[in-house]
Amino acid sequence: MTLADLPLGQPLRGRTLLTADWVLADGPRLIRNGHVVIEGTRVLHVGRAFEGEVARRIDFGPALISPGLIDLDALSDLDTTILTLDHAPGWAKGRVWPRSYVERGPYEMYSPEELAFQKRFAIAQLLMSGITTAAPIASLFYREWGETVAEFAATSDAAGEMGLRVYLGPAYRSGGMVLEGPGQMTPVFDEARGLWGLDDAVAFIREHDGRHGGLVRGLLAPDRVETCTAELLRRTDAASRDLGCPIRLHMAQGQMELDTVRALHGTTAPDWLARLGVLSDRLIAPHATYASDTDLRHYADHGVSVVHCPLVSGRGGSILRSFSRLRDMGINIAMGTDTAPADMLLNLMAGFMTAQIADRPGTVRTRDLWDAATLGGARALKREDLGRLAPGNPADIAVFALDDAVMTPAIDPITTLVAGGSGRVTQAVFVDGRLSMRRVNHAPMVAGIDMPAAQARAQTQFDGLVGKYPERSWGHPPVSELFPPSYPVEEA
Repeated sequence: MTLADLPLGQPLRGRTLLTADWVLADGPRLIRNGHVVIEGTRVLHVGRAFEGEVARRIDFGPALISPGLIDLDALSDLDTTILTLDHAPGWAKGRVWPRSYVERGPYEMYSPEELAFQKRFAIAQLLMSGITTAAPIASLFYREWGETVAEFAATSDAAGEMGLRVYLGPAYRSGGMVLEGPGQMTPVFDEARGLWGLDDAVAFIREHDGRHGGLVRGLLAPDRVETCTAELLRRTDAASRDLGCPIRLHMAQGQMELDTVRALHGTTAPDWLARLGVLSDRLIAPHATYASDTDLRHYADHGVSVVHCPLVSGRGGSILRSFSRLRDMGINIAMGTDTAPADMLLNLMAGFMTAQIADRPGTVRTRDLWDAATLGGARALKREDLGRLAPGNPADIAVFALDDAVMTPAIDPITTLVAGGSGRVTQAVFVDGRLSMRRVNHAPMVAGIDMPAAQARAQTQFDGLVGKYPERSWGHPPVSELFPPSYPVEEA
């Protein structure tokens, strides 16, 4: 039987034997010519030859069978940060609401149907990158205020249908930055609105946690730390303890945040949270690229996990300082994509390269990045059954080809994939024993979605969003001035 013969998104009857040149088994350890057997939703066997009866055999040949990757800052919208790559400053390009827009009344720039679609498209992209567990993140720049229960109910259903393990909760906030003049940004707060958002998030988690056979779990997701009040964070921490779910909060990630939090609270964000008593091992904190020595010590002392997103950080001119330093302090490091492309292998490559800049060469190895994308994510979620291939664990598996021309000659499979891989070498993804994604003859197929049609729709939807940017940009210039092309365009 071949991979093309397996049904997408359906439970597999009987035992399925997967073989490849390499298997990354629990330990972690590499097994040459390894065997992995799936039975139902679980891994039955990981090792050398399996002698028992099987219903089917799939041989991937020159490939790595790995635990599925875990993305704790998983891109889940049509990423607008790519508009900032050649167009600065951000305040002049629609990245901060001008006072004129706020006074007219912020509004949703997507319809409910468009919001639901972008989550489905994002799930497909994550699966195509070998990601089996994700905590979605989306921008609030183009939202009326926060995310809605309705769109996350649709996301919960999409994850169950398409086959992605997710940690979900609509993002909420008590405030946002308002542009009062060129470069003049001030925070504006509406604490009641933030508390309503928290109540909605708690109600969503109570309803959806455990759905789809446990694929859906709850996550409290207050927005960036500078948009939160002390009361919102205290109540979020209490809700997290009550629900037994993690919190994700972006902090120590940029100069605007650093300046704003210092102006509001007289210190850095992690130090402020430590004084509030809301740092804990339930807290997952992207990005730590602006973390001080004191901030990192707070993280280490309270068991906070850092989500490293090297691609988006590097594009913004910052790096983690440093991977080995956090590791040696005992801080758990997980990985995230955050930005387009939602490609974990590209992030591992960027993370390895920036580690060589920030650390002594040889201090960080390629396996350290792979561990962060598997074991580190599992530790942050307190899920010892994820991020490792072992009998009895959920059958969350990613298969990566090693015979791609750009990765030839291949050496150790982990080094090969981190040094030169991308999501395009993902051959197959199984989540809870179901085949969620496969690539045959270089064409990806994902359960529950027509990818060519979805790609065309995504581009149209994104173009429509960009067309609305003048309404919420300082001075309301046309799109041609906001985002001019890299070179002059000559029409045929």
